[in-house]
Amino acid sequence: MAYKAPVRDLTFILNEVLEIDRYANQPGFADVSSELVGQILEEGAKFAEEVIAPLNRVGDLEGCKWDNGKVTGPTGWKEAYQQMVAAGWPGLSSDPEYGGQGMPAIVGMAFGQMTAAASAAFSMYPGLTHGCYEALHANGSDEQKATYLPKLATGEWGGTMNLTEPQCGTDLGMIRTKAVPNGDGSYSITGQKIWISSGEHDFTDNIIHLVLARIESAPAGIKGISLFVVPKYFVTEDGGVGERNEGAGCAGLEHKMGIHGNATCVMAYDGAKGWLVGQENKGMAAMFVMMNEARLGTGLQGLSIGTAAYQAAAEFAKDRLQGRSLTGPKNPDGPADPIIVHPDVRRMLMEAKAFVEGGQAFILWTALQADLQRSEDEAIATKARDYMGLITPVLKAYLTDKGFHAASLAMQVHGGSGYTEHFPASQYLRDARITMIYEGANGIQALDLVGRKLPSNGGRAIMTWFAEIDAFTAEHGGEGPQKAFVDGLTDAKKKLQEATMWLMQNGMANPDNAGAASTDYLNIFGLTALAYVWAQMALAAQKQIDAGSADPFYANKIATGRYFVERILPDAGAHLAKLKTGADVLMALPAEAF
Repeated sequence: MAYKAPVRDLTFILNEVLEIDRYANQPGFADVSSELVGQILEEGAKFAEEVIAPLNRVGDLEGCKWDNGKVTGPTGWKEAYQQMVAAGWPGLSSDPEYGGQGMPAIVGMAFGQMTAAASAAFSMYPGLTHGCYEALHANGSDEQKATYLPKLATGEWGGTMNLTEPQCGTDLGMIRTKAVPNGDGSYSITGQKIWISSGEHDFTDNIIHLVLARIESAPAGIKGISLFVVPKYFVTEDGGVGERNEGAGCAGLEHKMGIHGNATCVMAYDGAKGWLVGQENKGMAAMFVMMNEARLGTGLQGLSIGTAAYQAAAEFAKDRLQGRSLTGPKNPDGPADPIIVHPDVRRMLMEAKAFVEGGQAFILWTALQADLQRSEDEAIATKARDYMGLITPVLKAYLTDKGFHAASLAMQVHGGSGYTEHFPASQYLRDARITMIYEGANGIQALDLVGRKLPSNGGRAIMTWFAEIDAFTAEHGGEGPQKAFVDGLTDAKKKLQEATMWLMQNGMANPDNAGAASTDYLNIFGLTALAYVWAQMALAAQKQIDAGSADPFYANKIATGRYFVERILPDAGAHLAKLKTGADVLMALPAEAF
């Protein structure tokens, strides 16, 4: 099966749903037309399909190899990465001041959907590098920016984030890596970090590590954590690669269920030289720039794997002959009908397709908010910042949950063939599973949503979002083809509002109630978000049909959206019912009874 980048879907969302040409007065959009974006995505699709996708299976079979601290990637991956850098793709949305192309984040996220679907493991190398770039761009000193950003922006150097240690993952307050001042402005970093994606490889001349560590005598917990930049090689005055930072190295590779092509490293720091990024003991705030970037990227990754898995399943279902249609043969000259005639196979394909196409729009809508954070209109910027804080945990958790579900459905469509390694379904399922765990496990995202993001600024973000949905449904309600979509969105928003009120009334009285409700609440939120973007897509498609378009793309889009509204969106009611049961039934058993 050959991956096919969904250029038509993406350009439809960008140009006809979000209408990016309307934002020409916003920073980053002045020189970006829908025509230019279409050309970028067409070329990006060729790169994803022709260069990256053929390497996905190679990476799964070969993995990475560690030898005395050095890591080599799978066959062809180094060359493909360097081809990507030469073509300028990693710098698509980076600052032109440091060699980037200055495209809006929404364009980078559209391109990212294609590369992550072509090979999730490959896309992590430029993805982590861009996150490192963003963190230094936001928090680095002028000297640090001048030193590292030109090569990070273009992807010529790699970048990482070093958080997790053997004794702590989610609870970063337990970090033991220490930083000792050297007296010359630098620090000596000592400790071990695990599960470091792209921590060591042979794709680039240098790798820039961002490392969380604790300065001696710093306060306990997360309040005493600082962030340091620790290069693999020191940078010379002319911006080149200098001597090896001997105290920083890769002690080994993790043996994993999936994403074999990405080097997941154990990093050992033994007196490595590093430099403080930002202020002492403010490392978590600085690292959150990269963590949030990574969470959005992980949501994109989950969706993209689901997209590729769906494509493989649809192709298989049209080719695989088994049984006869319940309403009579559809392939009378053959021994059996293709399995796509069977209603339950259609159910699985439609569920994956409805999620994939809704998720594509959800990501690009969110990426637009990321761009609008830079607006010179403070009201627009504040609203966008509020939305980014509120939506990030939802996007990360919901899209990775459903991306894995789509990959599981794709395997089921393949039947026994999917459980073998002769078809891609197995790799997609294995690769997708990690997205629900790393960059903050999905249960942690749900807790973050209900415990931090909802009450932030007195609930301003969620109330603004409710008001936006209310305005949309008021404008587009009534009779007509859009009625089912608007009614579905109205009902989902009502359920989300009811769940929000329940949390306000019961969460503070017993914090376990908030914890018990959090995952169901996040699911209602995710369903409502997809209902909102599906309503927007349905309206845009119907507009073209009403204008006389006979292009089946638009009718197919509406039919897929109707499946979401009628067969998936009702799940919000079940999640609301479970949410309201509270914590009692979850906490009733003593620990020894498990």
